[in-house]
Amino acid sequence: MAQSVSEFMIDRLHAWGVRRIFGFPGDGINGLMGALGKATDKIEFVQTRHEEAAAFMACGHAKFTGEVGVCMATSGPGAIHLLNGLYDAKMDHQPVVAIVGQQARTALGGHYQQEVDLISLYKDVAHEYVHMCSSPSQVRHLIDRAFRIAMATRSVTCIIMPNDVQELPYEEPGRKHGTVHSSIGYNRPRVLPHEEDLQRAATLLNEGKKVAMLVGAGALHAEAEVLQVADILGAGIAKALLGKAAVPDDVPFVTGAIGLLGTKPSWDLMTECDTLLLVGTSFPYSEFLPKEGQAKAVQIDLEGKMLGIRYPINVHLEGDSKDTLAALIPMLQKKEDRSWQNRIMEEVDRWWRVLEAKALKSADPINPQYLFWELNKRLPDRCILSADSGSVASWFARDLRIRTGMMASLSGNLATMCPGVPYTIAAKFAHPDRMAIGLIGDGAFQMLGMNEVITISKYWKTWKDPRMLILVLKNKDLNQVSWEQRVMAGDAKFEGSQNVPDFPYAEYAKMLGLEGISVNDPSEIPDALDRAMKAQKPVVLEAATDPNVPPLPPHITFGQAKAFMSSMIDGDVDTWQMITQSYKDLISEYFPAKEKE
Repeated sequence: MAQSVSEFMIDRLHAWGVRRIFGFPGDGINGLMGALGKATDKIEFVQTRHEEAAAFMACGHAKFTGEVGVCMATSGPGAIHLLNGLYDAKMDHQPVVAIVGQQARTALGGHYQQEVDLISLYKDVAHEYVHMCSSPSQVRHLIDRAFRIAMATRSVTCIIMPNDVQELPYEEPGRKHGTVHSSIGYNRPRVLPHEEDLQRAATLLNEGKKVAMLVGAGALHAEAEVLQVADILGAGIAKALLGKAAVPDDVPFVTGAIGLLGTKPSWDLMTECDTLLLVGTSFPYSEFLPKEGQAKAVQIDLEGKMLGIRYPINVHLEGDSKDTLAALIPMLQKKEDRSWQNRIMEEVDRWWRVLEAKALKSADPINPQYLFWELNKRLPDRCILSADSGSVASWFARDLRIRTGMMASLSGNLATMCPGVPYTIAAKFAHPDRMAIGLIGDGAFQMLGMNEVITISKYWKTWKDPRMLILVLKNKDLNQVSWEQRVMAGDAKFEGSQNVPDFPYAEYAKMLGLEGISVNDPSEIPDALDRAMKAQKPVVLEAATDPNVPPLPPHITFGQAKAFMSSMIDGDVDTWQMITQSYKDLISEYFPAKEKE
């Protein structure tokens, strides 16, 4: 019996290295579901609760493996639901292939049920490659091109499959005019700048007296080279949000995160440096970089189109971060004067004492900084951390101390809510022997995360190591937006938009056969975290945190302070609590040593 188009597709996906597809079924992809059902020994189909989560999981898979993530959805609404997760992948430059169903070819253009112009719909999110299969012999090159282009451009691509084509017998393209004969395989080339450009960059860096480095996701595979360059140049290293795991936080000249979620040492590093080296980052906020003209700059990026758009660059180096730094290192001169780096290390040491002091401050009921401080002590080696958007991202960026071998990510450029739990699930499927930890606010958890805990309950017994922690910060507030309303717009908290309904998350987990732990007092946190780390099943740990602990940026502008005061004058419901917590944080910053006594 002839192989169907769907059966050929599954075989071709397997040949491209696909071992897992995240998705949700529907009659628009019945043919593909049937083929997957016959090929469970080749590709695992992970049934999510929502197509958006499937796309997030595909993105998370790409982030935590370096492979292409694959998601699948039915026609019409299913394809539409994928979009937000696909935009997350697009904006964070992750290779993801979306396979979506479509109505029968004979119905297209007839205002048919669930007929959506998917080529137009996907033209932006999958702008590098989106095509619909109209002939069985076309499917081979559609798959090959979608995968090769996704890998080569680190982007989202899409294949649209009408349901009638899925059921047809597969036909190899004939050896005739108008056919395409594609093949499998792609290996990213080694990309290096010209020798003369490397020498120009080295000369500039060698002349610098106060060198600052800023690294991002493009440097995740270049830890050793980044640290060696910083050691030679006597530099400090700040990290963009997606570069959280690029270098470990226990290195004394690593200043941590930069930007609105950043640290004071990173702010000082950028405002005082005379030379800047950007490595694999497109960090967008110019106000946190040196003032224009203050520093001479070198930028390394794999994509030439990303060079010179964030800061005026003197030497643009298009190339892989690891290979480019390795080629640059022999040209660099070790700086004898270490006063700049020594000062950075003193500031970093002081900053960690400040964070500890802030963490130990009382709150009502739990200080989220204390929760993260205690989590730090218990993070297993090689664990994989995922965070959601919201105030939880602030504590993720500032308070967590990444060690070598760990991985960590969140939605960087899209900064969307809800990838936290899907990323955690994707991490566990990709690395079933490693601890996966999701850090989620209650707003994001209610929006989508709770649904995907059902997915965890469906699959957790298949994992080699069943440990997983979903940490839910229960502050009953869309906290980040509440603070943005106060600090950026000068408005009082709008309770009608900001208050989140109460819900028993730990009990919900128990209903699903998982472990549920609820803490309402800071004294309960150490034991609760110990229990969660030792549990032989996934754990949902809900912690009642104080929404009035301010996720303040490292530098408060006059305009932000004025807006904040305006929000309190307007009668914010939490005015007194905010004043109290802000005062405690300021005391901790100016007198950190006293907090340790």
